Amino acid sequence: MTQPTPLFDGHLDLAYLTGIGRDMHAGLSQCLGTLLPASVTLPALRAGNVQGCLGTIFTEPGTHDSPSGLQLGGFGHTYPPGDAEAAHRAGLRQLKLYHAWRDAGVIDLLPNAGTAPLAVGILMEGADPISNASEVAWWASQGVVAIGLAWATGSRYAGGNTQTHGLTDEGKDMVRAIDEAGLFHDLSHLSDKATDQLLELTTGRVFASHSNARSLLGGQNQRHLRDETIAEIARRGGIVGINLYAPFLDPTFEKGKKRPPLRKALDHVLHVANVAGKDHVGLGTDMDGGFDANSLPEGIHKPADLHTVLDLLSEQGWSEREVIGFAYNNWARVLGLPPAP
Repeated sequence: MTQPTPLFDGHLDLAYLTGIGRDMHAGLSQCLGTLLPASVTLPALRAGNVQGCLGTIFTEPGTHDSPSGLQLGGFGHTYPPGDAEAAHRAGLRQLKLYHAWRDAGVIDLLPNAGTAPLAVGILMEGADPISNASEVAWWASQGVVAIGLAWATGSRYAGGNTQTHGLTDEGKDMVRAIDEAGLFHDLSHLSDKATDQLLELTTGRVFASHSNARSLLGGQNQRHLRDETIAEIARRGGIVGINLYAPFLDPTFEKGKKRPPLRKALDHVLHVANVAGKDHVGLGTDMDGGFDANSLPEGIHKPADLHTVLDLLSEQGWSEREVIGFAYNNWARVLGLPPAP
């Protein structure tokens, strides 16, 4: 495939990267901050022809505002465990950044796509910033299109992928409110029990923004999707975004050592396509989502390199329609966006 193919990335922590000190308006070699070398800034996304993405509001219970422990002017993604008001403030700080970018014409916020170079749907990764179920409609009015009830360590609403418990009573109310608001449920990071309970409770829209196939990774880690969950996402018209974090491609990967080959990512694409169908798989790279460019597979350093994945799919015999679907149109269909030409 050629460079002009548009890309949609189902999971980018754009506000979080700003919060850890990255200048998102600079080139990759000048962007500063932590998690260097960097793979994502706004100019790098434009250079890679990434025309759409889900940008997260990512928060987690913790003691510092960044991996380095710096406070970064109060723009932190963490909050004291159990402090609902602090979680709310942390989420609002990130929401205001997306609004500032929109107002400056740097991005458009879905569902409204205009002339900005990047269309962003806001994905709440960990729902603790939402004070209660009655507040979901307000967040939806501010540009949130999808909510994942928990991050790895869980939330007031659900068990995360490092835990075994499922939905709390508040979480069940939250599921109903998400459905009433017409938002998507993101299954990435939920415990198996929370996933199963959510799917039993909701008839609403679901996807996994940045998850891989558990059966290719030892079959135990809840961070990755069971085949039956992949199939159920597809049955409900959803999509699985393939994550490019090296340990999620090769569990033996050690930072500073040889990166896994890009073929490992292709294996997950092909497996999900086999289970769910080619119209239900796309990108959810999680680039720079807590790791630097050296923790991506071989040959992937920046968004422009993602076109290599499209070339591999063409070599596998995927048609041009199927490749463009993986690159952009599958996410566009799920989110109700116009397809790429």
